[in-house]
Amino acid sequence: MSGRLVEERLGAADMRIPAPPGSLGAYVPAVRAGDLVFTSGQLPIVDGALITSGTVGAEVSQEVATRCAAQAALNALAAASTVCDLDEVVRVVKVVGYVASTTTFVSQPSVLNGASEVMAVAFGDAGRHAREAVGVACLPLGAPVEVSVILEVGK
Repeated sequence: MSGRLVEERLGAADMRIPAPPGSLGAYVPAVRAGDLVFTSGQLPIVDGALITSGTVGAEVSQEVATRCAAQAALNALAAASTVCDLDEVVRVVKVVGYVASTTTFVSQPSVLNGASEVMAVAFGDAGRHAREAVGVACLPLGAPVEVSVILEVGK
């Protein structure tokens, strides 16, 4: 579906929404339930491959992980676009992010700022959201970050 205004805002910040992702299992990338859109967790995949793999605080730096969170957020918007027009988003309700990290890495919220900044660029004030940033031992395919979003859309 369309989302030209959102794409223009992101383009002005040198970001782009990729083609909608497929699923890696028995689920769909996004579901719309009334005025809410829920995306499945999205990985930092570009052109079919992870940007990087590994654990933040060991093989992956915080800076690279933050870029991964931004890409995963762009992928989440691509997933959402399969069930709604992104220009109809009236609020980003919540961003949930998982960071594969060492037990001594405690800056998961800083990593997830990469995803939050994408939402702010894409939706302005409507991009301000609640958020969870959780450290985990590992993620699918060895990804350092996984992001999902909940969006409210107009009727």
